[in-house]
Amino acid sequence: MRNPQPPGLSVIVSVFLVFLVAVVGLNSFVVINPGQSGVMSILGKAQDGALLEGIHFKPPLVSVVDVYDVTVQKFEVPAESLTRDLQSLQSTFAINFRIDPSRVVEIRRTQGSLYNLVSKVIAPQTQEAFKIAAALRTIEESITKRTELKQDFDQALQTRLERYGVIVLDTSILDLNFSKEFAQSVEDKQIAEQRARRAVYVAQEASQEAQAEVNRAKGKAEAQRLLAATLKAQGGELVLQKERIEAWRRGGAQMPEVLVMSGGSGQIPFLFDTSMPLP
Repeated sequence: MRNPQPPGLSVIVSVFLVFLVAVVGLNSFVVINPGQSGVMSILGKAQDGALLEGIHFKPPLVSVVDVYDVTVQKFEVPAESLTRDLQSLQSTFAINFRIDPSRVVEIRRTQGSLYNLVSKVIAPQTQEAFKIAAALRTIEESITKRTELKQDFDQALQTRLERYGVIVLDTSILDLNFSKEFAQSVEDKQIAEQRARRAVYVAQEASQEAQAEVNRAKGKAEAQRLLAATLKAQGGELVLQKERIEAWRRGGAQMPEVLVMSGGSGQIPFLFDTSMPLP
């Protein structure tokens, strides 16, 4: 007659089986949240087809799901290049990008992780795109036509990163720096332009002053011509005498109240009352 098994052993086995089923069940499903995309690997081999948001079945114990963030990411990249006139130009770009959710399997196989994607692909490709954009123009054009520089950079970067499943949403130029030699040349150029503008102003002022002198001379000559014409006309002698009296007064001499002026040969003498105002 067999000895009956202790009742506690069957309970333990039952609990273990339930626990095992629960663990296997829980490991048979994976939930991909919004903004994520997953890659399933079975026994170390990545499976085709990205796991998009939702619940997915996966073989328990032998499979692993790598989850990637496919929302917008931001990464700042320093870049340096030579311009068309061989001047050194440095910049820092802020890159807003996201991973193409349908290509995360390819990214998993080629790059492994998001960190590798940024450090091994996005950073060096940003450098190359900046070199392409900067080489199209001189350093002065790069500064004065900053918008066009950014457009060329965006186009070059987008073209290069599309191959790797990276979608560039926007870029920003955080700063744009140039060499000390160019900064000095810009300052010297500004000083020279200011001096040139000053020289033009002085020349214009001298020309205007010279023209004013010419105008004054013309006015004086015209006045003298009119005076000469007046003196030649009838009564001109009287005008001349009037000018003499005015000159006498301006000199500060005391004028006699009455002047007797000879009217010339055969003419009646002319009495001139100086106390009366001149017409």
